[in-house]
Amino acid sequence: MSAPLHIGITGASGLVGTALTARLTAAGHTVHPFVRRAARPGTHEIAWQPAQGQLEVAALAPLDVVINLAGENIGDGRWTQPRKRLIVESRVAGTRLLAEALSALAAGSERPRALVQASAIGFYGDTGDRPVDEDAPPGEGFLAEVCCAWEEAAAPVVRAGVRLAVARIGVVLSPSGGALARMLPPFRAGVGGPLGSGRQYLSWIHLDDTTAALAHLATSGARGVFNLTAPGAVPQADFARALGEALHRPARLPAPAVALRLLFGEMADEMLLAGARVRPDRLRAGHFDFAYPELSGALRACLRPDGGAVSPTEPRVSTP
Repeated sequence: MSAPLHIGITGASGLVGTALTARLTAAGHTVHPFVRRAARPGTHEIAWQPAQGQLEVAALAPLDVVINLAGENIGDGRWTQPRKRLIVESRVAGTRLLAEALSALAAGSERPRALVQASAIGFYGDTGDRPVDEDAPPGEGFLAEVCCAWEEAAAPVVRAGVRLAVARIGVVLSPSGGALARMLPPFRAGVGGPLGSGRQYLSWIHLDDTTAALAHLATSGARGVFNLTAPGAVPQADFARALGEALHRPARLPAPAVALRLLFGEMADEMLLAGARVRPDRLRAGHFDFAYPELSGALRACLRPDGGAVSPTEPRVSTP
């Protein structure tokens, strides 16, 4: 276990941020959540207003690491032009603000600083059945453009001597939110099934492995890009079948592509009908141990009352 650190988290109230806060706190670290209001006296909160460019550089002085998870949920509603602007700006503006503040702080301080920057596997676009690792180039489409802009906004910290680790996160599995929480009601009702052809790959990761990997990136000397996905990406039809089996329900009713496009527009083509077969090569090279490397086990764990949480003090990086 690493020495206790002071770790700032943006997006701390979201699905991943809430679970990550619990993991880091239980492991003995002090978490400083970024809030978009006045910080409450006597707490470790840090006030910021990323849309207005408001963040006091001095507020970051106690921190060893910042984990930047903030960004508008890309799956909440159709991608109208105003919503697409919000999705981009909510990521780029906050990341640029953090990068500037950390760079300014690093210039006047000998204390080590690090930024763990969230991104997403949307960076790769639709890769069909071709496996991709961290060295693959960006793909095409709105999500790829968002991820590129997001990562580029964080890049200036490297020139200031700040350690940067970029986490391209896959589809996070949790019954408490995200894609799986939206899938569970129809699947439990026996009306779930594959989306479109079902041949598109779904690169998933259990929430517990997500937070364990982020904690590893924050507390180790990790630098560069890391894919946060389980080793076993599967075609979407196989995912639907595995979820049906975990629930003991049929999962054979397909959702036609034309219907999905009518409901969700452009979002259907990029989020539901396209896929990427992503490999977590750099995590595995660093001997990161996935608690849930196989889909069936991950889904069964998600359906347990505790959602499959693993002790935050359990070692997750093995000695080679």
